[in-house]
Amino acid sequence: MHWEVKSTDSEKEIKALSKELNVCSTTASLLVSRDIKSFEAAKTFFRPSLDHLHDPFLMKDMDKAVKRILEAIKNDEKILIYGDYDVDGTTSVALVCKYLKRNSTNQISTYIPDRYNEGYGISYQSIDYAADNEFSLVIALDCGIKAIDKISYANNKNIDYIICDHHKPETSIPDAVAVLNPLREDCRYPFKYLCGCGIGFKLIQALDISQDVSESNIENYLDLVAVAIGADLVPLIGENRTLCYFGLKIINTSPTIGLKAIIRGINKPEITLSEVSFYIAPRINSAGRIKHGNNAVELLLEENFDDAITFSKEIDNFNLERRGLDQLITGQALKQIENNEEQKNFTSVVFKKDWHKGVIGIVASRLIEKYYRPTLVFTKSNDVLAASARSVKGYDIYNAIESCKEHLIQFGGHKYAAGLTLKPENYLAFKSSFEEHVKKTIEKKMLTPTIITEEKIQLLDITPKFFRILKQFAPFGPSNKQPVFWSDNLKDTGYCKTVGEDGKHLKLSLKQGSSDIFKAIAFGLGDKLSLIMNKTQFSAAFNIDENNWNGVKSIQLKLLDIKSND
Repeated sequence: MHWEVKSTDSEKEIKALSKELNVCSTTASLLVSRDIKSFEAAKTFFRPSLDHLHDPFLMKDMDKAVKRILEAIKNDEKILIYGDYDVDGTTSVALVCKYLKRNSTNQISTYIPDRYNEGYGISYQSIDYAADNEFSLVIALDCGIKAIDKISYANNKNIDYIICDHHKPETSIPDAVAVLNPLREDCRYPFKYLCGCGIGFKLIQALDISQDVSESNIENYLDLVAVAIGADLVPLIGENRTLCYFGLKIINTSPTIGLKAIIRGINKPEITLSEVSFYIAPRINSAGRIKHGNNAVELLLEENFDDAITFSKEIDNFNLERRGLDQLITGQALKQIENNEEQKNFTSVVFKKDWHKGVIGIVASRLIEKYYRPTLVFTKSNDVLAASARSVKGYDIYNAIESCKEHLIQFGGHKYAAGLTLKPENYLAFKSSFEEHVKKTIEKKMLTPTIITEEKIQLLDITPKFFRILKQFAPFGPSNKQPVFWSDNLKDTGYCKTVGEDGKHLKLSLKQGSSDIFKAIAFGLGDKLSLIMNKTQFSAAFNIDENNWNGVKSIQLKLLDIKSND
C-alpha cells in the first residue's frame, strides 16, 4: 500500500485554533483539515444540535408534497409507500409508513419491488398494483428520479406520485406532483448529500411543522436514518452528521422494536456507526438480496418484540445464506480473472449467467480488495444481463458507465457504486468500451491502494485526555474518516504473534522510546510478522481505538499497515 501524508498549509490557522480551544496542535490540525477553523465551528462539530437542521421547506417541491399528503389525509385516500429493496430504501419506507400510521387514520400500505422480477426503481407492475387496489397517492423513496415514462404511465391511471430521491437527476425530471431531490439544479436546499431515508425524514419533518404537532417526537425516527446513513456511505458532514449523531443516541437508548431485535446479537456496550455498517446493515440488506425486501420492512415496522425476534432470526438466516453465496461466487470470479490476463489491465469485468443477482455487488467489492481497479460483475437476469459496479478511491464509475450508455438498457447510481442492464449481444462491446474509457481517464496512482495519514504522532502523546477528545470526532464515515496516524521507531516488546484463521492477523504490544506499552491489533497483516520480530524497529499507520475487555477499557492501536523503518 502507498502511504500519503495529508498535506496542510495551515500552520498559522492550526496554531490559532489550538490556542483558542486550548487543545494540542494535533487536535487542532485534525479540525482544520475538516475545515473547522473557529470556536463556533468547533462547537457545532463537537456539540451537534437538532436546531442545526435546515428548514425542510427550503427543498424544491416540499410545499407541494406536504399539501398533497395533507389533502390525502383529509380525504381519507389510500396511500402506498414505495421504496428500493436495499437498506436505504427499506428504512425510508418504514420511517414514512410509521409516521403516517401514527398521525393519520388512512389506509397506509407498503410496496418493495422484487429485485429479480421487477428490478430497481419504480416498476410498471407496482403502478398496476396501485391502480388495481385503488391507491391514489404513492410516495416513492430512494428511487424514481429517472422514472419519466413510469410516472407518465401512472398519470394516465390517475395515480399521483411524490418522489423522494437522492440519485443524480438527468436533464428532465418526472412529471410527478412533487420531486424532492437536493441534486436538482433548481433546488436551493443547502445540503446536497442526504441519503434517501434522510429525504424521507425531511418530508415527515415538514409534515410535522405543517400539522403543528404540540408534542413532536420527530427525533425518535432518527435511528432508521442513522442506519441508512451508515449503509449508504453518504458524507458524514453537515446535516448528515447531526442526523447520525442523534440517530445513534436513539439506537443506544430506545430503538425501533425491529432494530432492537437485530442488535440483541451485538455484544458491545455501545452501538457505533461501525456496528451499524458491518452488523445491522448487512442483515437488513440480506432480505432483498436473498428473499424479498418486504421482509426487512415487516421487521422494521413490527411493534411486538417477540414477533420481531422471529423476523430477526429469519433475517439472520438470509444473511448466512448471503455470506455463503458471497464466498462461492467471489472464488469463481477470482479464478475467472486469474485465467484471463486482459482482466488485469485497467478494469475487472466478469460474467457468469447463474451468479446470484443479490450478491454481485458484494462480490465486486471483494474483487477490488484483490485487484484494486474499477469492477463490474455481471449475471443473467431474465432476458438481459445485469451488473453491479464498484470503484476505487477517486474514480467516478458512474461517469465511466454513462460514457458507454449507447450499449445499455438502463443504468444509475453514484460515483463509487452503480448498477446497469444491457442486452446479452451488447456485452462484449460494452466491456471493450468501458475498458477503453477507464484506460483514458484513470490516473495511474488510483490503481494502487492508498492510506492517507493525517498526522505523525509519538506514542507519548496518546494520553487519556487526547483520546477523550478524539472520540468526540465520531461518528466516522466518508468526509470524516476516523483519523489515521503514523509513527516510526516502533518495536514490539517480544509478545507479537499471529492469531485468527490461518494466522491472518497480528497481536502486538508496542513501545516507542520511553512510552507506555500499547496493545495493538493488525487485521489481515499476519504476513508482516517478519518485519517486527526480534524487537526490530518499524513504522506503522494506525487508528486509535478503545478495547473493552470484561468491562475494563484501555486504549488500543489498530494497525492498518506496517513497513520497515528503512
